[in-house]
Amino acid sequence: MRNNNPLHQVSTPRRRFVQGLAAGGVLAAFPSVLHAASSLLAGTSTGTAPELSGEVIDLVIDESPVNFTGVVRMATTINGSIPAPTLRLREGDDVTIRVTNKLSVPSSIHWHGIILPYQMDGVPGISFKGIMPGETFVYKFKLQQSGTYWYHSHSGFQEMTGMYGALIIEPREKDIISADNEHVIQLSDWTDDDPMDLFRKLKVQSDVFNFNQPTVPEFFDDISNSSVSNALQRREMWNKMRMNPTDLADLSASAMTFLMNGCAPLTNWRGMFKAGEKVRLRFINGSSNTFFDVRIPELKLTVVQADGQNVEPVTVDEFRFGPGETYDVLVEPKNDAYTIFAQSMDRSGYAKGTLSMAPNVDAPVPSLDPVEWLTMTDMMGNMTHDSVHSTMADTAGMSGMNSNKMDHSAMGHGAMAMDHSKHGMTKNPLAVASTKVRHAKTEYGASVDMRVDMPRTNLDDPGIGLRKNGRRVLTLADLHSLEGITSQQEPEAEIELHLTGNMERYSWSFDGLEFGKSTPVHMKHNQRLRVILQNDTMMTHPMHLHGMWSDLENEKGDVQVRRHTIPVQPAQRISFLTTPHDVGRWAWHCHLLFHMDAGMFREVVVS
Repeated sequence: MRNNNPLHQVSTPRRRFVQGLAAGGVLAAFPSVLHAASSLLAGTSTGTAPELSGEVIDLVIDESPVNFTGVVRMATTINGSIPAPTLRLREGDDVTIRVTNKLSVPSSIHWHGIILPYQMDGVPGISFKGIMPGETFVYKFKLQQSGTYWYHSHSGFQEMTGMYGALIIEPREKDIISADNEHVIQLSDWTDDDPMDLFRKLKVQSDVFNFNQPTVPEFFDDISNSSVSNALQRREMWNKMRMNPTDLADLSASAMTFLMNGCAPLTNWRGMFKAGEKVRLRFINGSSNTFFDVRIPELKLTVVQADGQNVEPVTVDEFRFGPGETYDVLVEPKNDAYTIFAQSMDRSGYAKGTLSMAPNVDAPVPSLDPVEWLTMTDMMGNMTHDSVHSTMADTAGMSGMNSNKMDHSAMGHGAMAMDHSKHGMTKNPLAVASTKVRHAKTEYGASVDMRVDMPRTNLDDPGIGLRKNGRRVLTLADLHSLEGITSQQEPEAEIELHLTGNMERYSWSFDGLEFGKSTPVHMKHNQRLRVILQNDTMMTHPMHLHGMWSDLENEKGDVQVRRHTIPVQPAQRISFLTTPHDVGRWAWHCHLLFHMDAGMFREVVVS
């Protein structure tokens, strides 16, 4: 993305007419622009991605012009396609993937969720130097798993400018998930702006793209629903904390267009089915910075796979997933057409597509759900404790968050593994001692503006905006791996890390240390390890640990489901078990791209 590229001049006026407007509809009103843009767009593929298979595959990274909003921009593409080609491979095969970089800057491809040697993981500065301009890097690895995965650039903001694709690994033996038809549905977000410009704006003002600020009409609604004093108290509390109750996403639809399989909403990606078919939908969140809430009105979703791993089937109306996560669902259509609706968590926009029996049949598109304010549970965690209730007795109690010091006894020191014998470990690893939430600048430094001392540990919360919405919403508590997938081996050591941030500085970190100031997390080869993550921020972070599986535990310490990317909600404390089977250097980060780039990234060394 370079603003001085001559292609950037071939555009309609900069003002965005309609969010997600199909390019053709706008350009038709400007014949000269249409002629220029059509020649530029020749050869650029968007929509359902082409499919490649076999044990030897060639991929080419380059730039291609695209038009999602009535403005021609340059995208970073693989084989001239957005999304990148779907790679359909087979478990047990040894694959060779030759990647040629035709960009003027270094690039890379990371195979998200794939277990492989660290030299093939594709993270510049960690596992290799990157793919230099004009060079070809050859990835070689054996496929040790099956399921729905994806791949993307791990260089700069290239993932955000179009460099992502689906990776489907068929089981070596017969697939236990039976379906008559299937579609890959990859969700993503696109910006017409230079991503670095958006990042700079967030560093200046972290809520610059949040247009869901509390309003005067909402204030009067609060008064009618409760009282003047309660409405005033509610706002006074947030003002004293210098926090925004609707700050649910860093980038809203004011900056992003949400895509489904490379199609803006009015372009409308379409997947076909025949009467009586059972259809498998492989959902991939390949976005850079967006949590999506996915539903298909009038159609139940039976979740059968999470992060490529088979789970006990659970039927829901809706699920939320963040960047990096995948869910496979089975549906049995009865109507002629359905809308696949994926609204952003902040309710500023949506991606959509259609499942139908015929190309000209559509279904109604639901309205966006209303925006909900963050709650005290999202800020303080466990609200059932007596001392928390006493702290919340009045607004004055909240002002103490700016000055009180915290109790270090509840805090684990992140980069250091704490060795315990099996018998010395608590069955409930998530128990904490202290009870209040306080600002913690004195303890963590300028990179942290809040600390949660009584986090919540339950997994059955669907999250802000999905609670009690009248639909059956998937939660982590619903997910249980099929027998034989997770490892039940007891841990021999523990690591605890806090997810931290400072919204005024737009700084994100582990234990208050941005990448560059932190030391690596050390893990012993083949040692079973418990990892505890506590989210001291008010945003959900999809945490991705490269090179090994994460076996999520519930609050009782029972292993529940195997993941490669785990969303950690505000004021939540979770634990998972992992066994690093492959030595080397690995990445561990929040998969919100801007959070990773702002410091929530750590190197892991397995030796």
